[in-house]
Amino acid sequence: MKTQLDMDKIAQGLGAARRGAVTSTGGYFGAMQLLADVEARFRVPAGGGRRTDPRWTERRLLPLTPKTLKRLEELTAKVRKHGGGNVEPMQLAALLLEKTTDDLSQDEAEELARPKRRAAR
Repeated sequence: MKTQLDMDKIAQGLGAARRGAVTSTGGYFGAMQLLADVEARFRVPAGGGRRTDPRWTERRLLPLTPKTLKRLEELTAKVRKHGGGNVEPMQLAALLLEKTTDDLSQDEAEELARPKRRAAR
């Protein structure tokens, strides 16, 4: 089992101050951040089975387009290739959904909920 790092203790030891989370949205660094999230959060349940985030207790069906599912499968393959273990596409979708909702401001959420206005012809 991997040892959990105490980032506050590390920062104090280095004489630094933690200023919050750093997020990466895309490209190589985004992929590496996603892999780090999978490795840090997913654990094998006590009774065995597939690794998952133990805080996930709700189960819901999520409709997707074939294009979205294909993209999730591609991302999952990359995570597996880089040592992320046996992650499934919908586990990755849940992680991405959680990260996005955490990063979304109230104004951005309201903007998403507003109907788009059509340009005058």
